[in-house]
Amino acid sequence: MLVRLTEMKLHEIVATMESWAPLSYQDEWDNSGLIIGDPNTEVTGILISLDTTAEVLQEAISNKCNLVVSHHPLIFHGLKKLTPAIHEYPVIQFAFQNNIGIYALHTNLDNKLESLNHFLGKKLGLEKISILKAKAGYLKKLVTFCPISQTSNVREALFEAGAGQIGEYDCCSYTGSGQGSFRASDKTNPFVGEKNIVHFEDENRIEVIFPIHIEKKLIHVLQKSHPYEEVAYDIYPLSNSFSTVGAGIVGTFPEPKRDTDILRLVKELFSIKVLRHTVPLNRKISKIALCSGSGAFLIPEVIRQGIDLFLTGDLKYHDFQTGREDLLLADIGHYESEHFVKEMLHAVLIEKFPKFAVLISEREINPINYL
Repeated sequence: MLVRLTEMKLHEIVATMESWAPLSYQDEWDNSGLIIGDPNTEVTGILISLDTTAEVLQEAISNKCNLVVSHHPLIFHGLKKLTPAIHEYPVIQFAFQNNIGIYALHTNLDNKLESLNHFLGKKLGLEKISILKAKAGYLKKLVTFCPISQTSNVREALFEAGAGQIGEYDCCSYTGSGQGSFRASDKTNPFVGEKNIVHFEDENRIEVIFPIHIEKKLIHVLQKSHPYEEVAYDIYPLSNSFSTVGAGIVGTFPEPKRDTDILRLVKELFSIKVLRHTVPLNRKISKIALCSGSGAFLIPEVIRQGIDLFLTGDLKYHDFQTGREDLLLADIGHYESEHFVKEMLHAVLIEKFPKFAVLISEREINPINYL
């Protein structure tokens, strides 16, 4: 039986999870975030699952949990009707009747560097883990102008808010000098210059890049730290790849391993009943790629990077026909690779809410059976 440790508002838990796995990281087709629930609800306990099923909701009630945090969203596509004709109806109805909130961390979690893939890579003993295919369109540039004497304060405030991170470097910016002009009206209280007189001020131009999910926060910090009443700034979208956001991971073993030994390790670690794979390379390899769930779309990127072994799930017949004798593909199963998300999320949520009750679902099972 679950012992209630403390209570929190649902919106507090949501804000913490979304600062860790921003919704802006999710793929266009996805539906991560709060699926069902009132943000002002007092949450008494969290149950973590891979899927949201009737059995999971029953388990939540038995353990006095009124929030289910799952990996797969209960609702993937827009619903125009809520009738028994849709397969999600019984679960949605049950959730509303019992005031259970449902939240999903899906591709916004998958696309983080510290993702389930990273977690699995560590379990396999991989090192030097990085994103397999980085995404573009997740970065913007902020440009602002301020008096030279205030440059340091404004720049430091932007860094503190999360701007200026490029790979493993932080506090990255560009500063250039110039002269700005303005004329303050009678209704103003100018930091420099006089009302109704055109003023020229020696200023610095500050440029910093930032991930798109902190834009509102960054503008707020800029306006708060800047000395001017009216802050001049520009925001530019960037096409640069974001090295810490993207699909799949690449990692290396400390020492090269024979490919067949790696397959045996994966089969045992992931409890895979049937491991489908292409013809082994019969040699030792050190660099592999991994994508939990469905990752066939990454095969061209794996080939482009010359990676020897790719572990993923839901591979189709023609996916195995890559025509590459130097690439070993292994289907590690969708459920088999993703059920570890419960262990991962439990560790994360316990760390973020040490005085809050968080449980892992024990009732859900792999919907795929083997004879």
